[in-house]
Amino acid sequence: MHPQPPRARGDSLPVSSGAEDNNNHVDVAPADTGADADWHSRGGQGTLILIGGATTTRGAALRAFLERAQAVEGSSIVGITTASSDPRASADRWKRDFVRAKAGDIIFPIIEDRDDADDPSIAAAISGSRGVFLGGGDQVKLITTLSGSAVGKAIWDHFARGGIVCGTSAGAAALTELTLAGNEVDDEGKLVEQYIGPGLGLLGFRTLIDTHFTQRRRLYRLFVAIASYREVMGLGIDEDTAMIVQGEVATVEGRGGVTFVDGRSVRFDNAEEVTKGRQLTLSALRVGIVGTGYSFNLRARELEALLD
Repeated sequence: MHPQPPRARGDSLPVSSGAEDNNNHVDVAPADTGADADWHSRGGQGTLILIGGATTTRGAALRAFLERAQAVEGSSIVGITTASSDPRASADRWKRDFVRAKAGDIIFPIIEDRDDADDPSIAAAISGSRGVFLGGGDQVKLITTLSGSAVGKAIWDHFARGGIVCGTSAGAAALTELTLAGNEVDDEGKLVEQYIGPGLGLLGFRTLIDTHFTQRRRLYRLFVAIASYREVMGLGIDEDTAMIVQGEVATVEGRGGVTFVDGRSVRFDNAEEVTKGRQLTLSALRVGIVGTGYSFNLRARELEALLD
């Protein structure tokens, strides 16, 4: 038995508005780490490849997935574009990209709603695959559609058996215990309220992920999120950059880096006042950057080089 994805206090999983990162705030507590800590300490689970978005077909980030999933050698890959506002068009684009990257056997079943997510043939395809790929869009839409479904369970079981699960942009943000969205200006110039809620839970260690990190200047957004939940660690992944997680160790490959924000040392914050128009005030927050080729221990929240 594997642990189930976490749930918000007294709330069912919220339904997204359908626009990327356009969601309402839900009061949610970080998941209980008891069962989760045991799950991630046992070892033997698969590999997570978390990409910060805007990946290129020849870049090291996507190649990290293709190589580990043995896609060029013809191993079967299942792609999921549910997070997109147009899953069919997104599936077509990604399929062309994977063909250009010389991936052999890849399918993109269309999963637009809960009925699709309970299709036993799609779940069977995932079970028989070497790798699963989750595309970008709206992470809350992705979680709402897959969580508790046959497809969602198949992804969990695939990972538990040692499979490869890769997510880019929203696909990466959905794979943690908690998911972050909002608290930035949308295309119409309106500030979207911050959302923090339950994710699919494949990545534990009380983490949440932000993507397109340096390129979209999302450090402040992560500061606000971690100030609200000090026990959580934020991981900001740059574009065309992969964080490859095996057990409790994450290694960075690609064009950029991964910023970590650890709130356990915070001595003062006014996070509750920020929603009322106040500027964030925060003291003693621990922040670091993990560059390409370096490894980071998610449990210790420290560079592996400092733990030897």
